[in-house]
Amino acid sequence: MHAMAALPQAWRLRIGGILGHLSGHFARHRRHVAAVNLRLCFPQLDDKARARLLEANLASTGIGMFETAVCYWAPREEITRLGEVEGVEHLDAAIARGKGVLLVSAHFTHFETTGAMLAQQRPFHQMYRPNRNPLFNELMKRAREWRGASSSIERNNLRGLIRLLRQGRVVWYAPDQDYGADGTVFVPFFGVPARTITATSRIAQMSGAAVVPYYGVRLPNGRYRVRVLPALDNFPSGDDTADAARINAMVEGWVREAPEQYLWVHRRFKGRPAGEPSFY
Repeated sequence: MHAMAALPQAWRLRIGGILGHLSGHFARHRRHVAAVNLRLCFPQLDDKARARLLEANLASTGIGMFETAVCYWAPREEITRLGEVEGVEHLDAAIARGKGVLLVSAHFTHFETTGAMLAQQRPFHQMYRPNRNPLFNELMKRAREWRGASSSIERNNLRGLIRLLRQGRVVWYAPDQDYGADGTVFVPFFGVPARTITATSRIAQMSGAAVVPYYGVRLPNGRYRVRVLPALDNFPSGDDTADAARINAMVEGWVREAPEQYLWVHRRFKGRPAGEPSFY
């Protein structure tokens, strides 16, 4: 990872893309998952177009390994030079309310980079899922906290999250994966029922925090653009299912801007309504 971080950006993109293509031939299960997801979410594409999108996604996933290395090992000033952050005034306005901010994003292949870029502007705490490898887990926590995350909170520590928000803090949160059956509803994602957590609404209601979305895109020139959007109006609405559908629709809109950059190797549709067979 040190060596990856030391390479010029053009080399990272090139070598990362090649490794991503190669990994698709060895990690066949992940390739299968991504192919199924793309078939479900882009039925309007023909087989050749979906095959091209799959290869582009595998390349983007490989690049993501280099992007993670940069965020963990490169100097902070290099992270700042990677691109532009737009809309920080929306985050500042939400912080000024004094009731905390739930900073909602999604799992793109470059989410480490775009998160690090925003953390250089406004530090925040982060929710995370512990890695099975204790050494890498410790590396991940230390690196994220070094680059701007004030602390790391395990995904199941709801009490700690609420406490931080009530103190007026900003917490990074990504509700776009299938985390299991507890506290979930089935709502559309690209027109497919997807098991989606309702915790976003409950956290906002319990804490009074503003929900501020942001996302990033890797541009064709190898730079990155991060967009912070205004805090969501009328959220929570009192209808957890409608709120979950709203979050999914928002993430879907981001993904459509650069579908090859989303983390399609995750089994987003692994949970199915009763009686439905697995897609995978």
